[in-house]
Amino acid sequence: MKIGFVSLGCPKNLVDGEVMLGLAKHAGHELTSDASTAEVIVVNTCAFIDNAKEESVNAILEMAQFKRDGSCKKLIVTGCLAERYRDQLKAEIPEIDVCLGTGEVPEIVGAIAGQATPMTLFRSRAEVTGVKEHPGAHITYLYGSDTPRVLTTPSHFAYVKIAEGCDYTCAFCIIPTLRGKYRSREVDAVVREAEQLASQGVKELLLISQDTTFFGIDRGERGALAALLRRLNDVDGLEWIRLLYLYPTTITDDVLTAMAECPKVCKYIDLPLQHASAEVLRRMRRPGNRATYDKLLTRVRRLVPGVTLRTTFIVGFPGETEDDVAQLMDFVRQTEFDHVGVFTYSHEEGTRAHEFDDDVPAKVKQARRSAVMKLQKQIVAKRLKARKGDAVRVMVDGPSPESDLVMLGRLEGQAPDIDAMVYFDQCDPATLVRGTVVDATISGSRGYDLVVIPREIVLAGVKKTSGVFFDENDTQPLALRIPI
Repeated sequence: MKIGFVSLGCPKNLVDGEVMLGLAKHAGHELTSDASTAEVIVVNTCAFIDNAKEESVNAILEMAQFKRDGSCKKLIVTGCLAERYRDQLKAEIPEIDVCLGTGEVPEIVGAIAGQATPMTLFRSRAEVTGVKEHPGAHITYLYGSDTPRVLTTPSHFAYVKIAEGCDYTCAFCIIPTLRGKYRSREVDAVVREAEQLASQGVKELLLISQDTTFFGIDRGERGALAALLRRLNDVDGLEWIRLLYLYPTTITDDVLTAMAECPKVCKYIDLPLQHASAEVLRRMRRPGNRATYDKLLTRVRRLVPGVTLRTTFIVGFPGETEDDVAQLMDFVRQTEFDHVGVFTYSHEEGTRAHEFDDDVPAKVKQARRSAVMKLQKQIVAKRLKARKGDAVRVMVDGPSPESDLVMLGRLEGQAPDIDAMVYFDQCDPATLVRGTVVDATISGSRGYDLVVIPREIVLAGVKKTSGVFFDENDTQPLALRIPI
């Protein structure tokens, strides 16, 4: 059958979708990107916050139209929204034939063939499992290195899920309910998958989980992440190995030392801190405070010279005051993170924080987010301006969606999709090969993004006749305006 697939949400959900595609293809089905010709459509959903749930529901409704008017004979909904609201989804959208939760990824083949299990057919979790003590305790699935998988990322990078689930009890988070308890893969299995991906031409691995630095601890394997990094560093063909989703209480010196010593491991720390006010962090059920965060970040910068720091914050959490926001602003100002993301609090049922009064108005949440982001933009602009003339290594990502004449890339300190990017200037796009790492010199910046000139052009002292050109003041493009 022809299978159409829509995947939403985070990279962890993306990997689940790629595994489902691999299983479907392995079973003999044909994959198609044209939903109008698909006989089965799968919508892999997210349900982390309100905006994600709305996006997922809209995608389901859009695909349901093809079941009414197109070739689609079966609509399957998977992922976090299906895990959380399977009964409600069936009641509200009768076009849905099957729901598969986060622990039912392998059942995609049976669902396509019309052989879904009773659990899949909309019976509530409590009815099926009788589990009450931990809503996610029934979820145990974890894919392996031999599991079929179809990459949907650009060919030169791939996400590798090294663990699944979460044992923390953050007040704002529904993930333990949706993904189950933390469970690590074996080091050997991750290395085998990395070797397979490298043999397919993947140059950058992005290691992901709910808490990547907790890897191995659930199995009683202290030091497993550092050992994994050192083994991955020896995999032929890889250029970069990047860690995402670290946790402040589980970043150990052995991991930081491995990051500093292994040339392929990106000196990049993605550390969602969520806030800086001790009182807000306490209500969030998050560890630490401003003093412990300062100590941690000082240790990180000492052990990993030149490290790039990324973090995310939540503003508008119940009870947050103007003084709390001022503390957060001061933290951002003093720390000078390289990348900051700010989310407005979403009042989610099923979380501990849902018991609180959602007392910060939506407009105030947005204003506080804007204030933090404005401050961060000023910090970044100052730091990027000071980098003009620096020598850097850039991973070539390929042409810009706006023009084939504009080539994009990333520094070691920039992760795909979530961070800023690099624009290549004064060069022939045909000379830049996707997935290669080239030496370049920073020539300027545009907002959060950098503009670079490949090193060989700088050394030759000549300008090519295609690409993006700027005037001597580095303000107005002479040939083609790059996206700002």
